[in-house]
Amino acid sequence: QVQLVESGGGLVQAGGSLRLSCAASVSGRTSFSSYWVAWFRQVPGKPREFVASSTSSGTPWEDSVKGRFIISRDNAKNMVYLQMNSLKPEDTAVYYCNADRDGRNYWGQGTQVTVSS
Repeated sequence: QVQLVESGGGLVQAGGSLRLSCAASVSGRTSFSSYWVAWFRQVPGKPREFVASSTSSGTPWEDSVKGRFIISRDNAKNMVYLQMNSLKPEDTAVYYCNADRDGRNYWGQGTQVTVSS
């Protein structure tokens, strides 16, 4: 069982930066490091879309955020981060942290990011 809590969202002007955090609480014998983790985002009325994930083999990126967003994780602290730079109004969305292992999928409650033009 994993509980995820996102934080760090807010209002920022275009061109600015935000750092989102996702704190994971893991119960049982599994360690947080064994989970695939990712960030998604969702705009009202649209499907939730993949933003980025952190895997042992690299960091896949959604094209629109390549070169602007950086994902990282600290397994010792059970944390996942999303550094967002050069933000654009189209990045406005609720951002969700996601963890998955062996088909068990977990979501946080989301954090709102609003980028003003």
